[in-house]
Order: sequence, then C-alpha cells, then structure tokens
Amino acid sequence: MKPKILTPNVSVLGQPEIADIEALAAAGYRSIIGNRPDGETPDQPSWTALKAAAAKFGIEAVQIPVVASNISADDIERFRQALETLPKPIAAFCRTGTRSALLWAFANEAGLTVDERIKIAADEGIDLEPFRDRLSGGVDA
Repeated sequence: MKPKILTPNVSVLGQPEIADIEALAAAGYRSIIGNRPDGETPDQPSWTALKAAAAKFGIEAVQIPVVASNISADDIERFRQALETLPKPIAAFCRTGTRSALLWAFANEAGLTVDERIKIAADEGIDLEPFRDRLSGGVDA
C-alpha cells in the first residue's frame, strides 16, 4: 500500500487492509475517505472495520461510495466538502485508487486546469485521459 500523492494534502491509494491504517497514521495522514461501496468484492474489509481502525489511530474517516461510471454532481460536491473540512493530509481510496483520483480531479480543490489534473494523475500511474471531456465540462458531471 503506497499512497499516490496528488497534492501536498491529498493522496489516493488502492484498498487498504485494516493493518494498513496504522501505517497511514504513522505516515502522518489525518483523514481517510473511502470511495468504495461495501461488498463490492468479497475480500474487501468492511467500512465499519476500517472506520474503527481509523478511530483507533486518531484518523477521521468519511465514506463516499461511488461507482466510476455513475459519479454524480452530489458525489463530487460531497468529496469537495470532505477535502475542505477534513484534517489534512487526506488519503482517499477505492479498489485501485483511480475512482478516488477521478473524484479529486472533478472536485478540483487545487484550482488546476484539466491538463494539470490529468498530468498529475498520470505521473502517479493513474490514467484519467478517458474522462477528459467530462472533466472539461463537456459531459454532464
């Protein structure tokens, strides 16, 4: 589990295990955002268990579960609000980190251009190019 750093305050990662929460705390993360619906796959830890582990290590935890093909304007706004209000730095996660990076790109809390957001993600190994039109506002968010 190695977080991919998008901005100094926001990183994304694939599904953490319960034991990974302690490592996130040790790395200085103060909040987590879970973007994966419970039960998406049978092997993932439950949100309840992850949230309990986060609380044990003083990490705030918010769940905003989304499916990449159905991210709504409300999901984006909830993610934006979480980025604004949660203690930083924040680690957002889903199965691979792509959904969380996509939400970060839609929320655009750093005020970056579409090209900048796509490049930052690409530099961390995340391909947001297929979402360029939607990130540009060409397709309804």
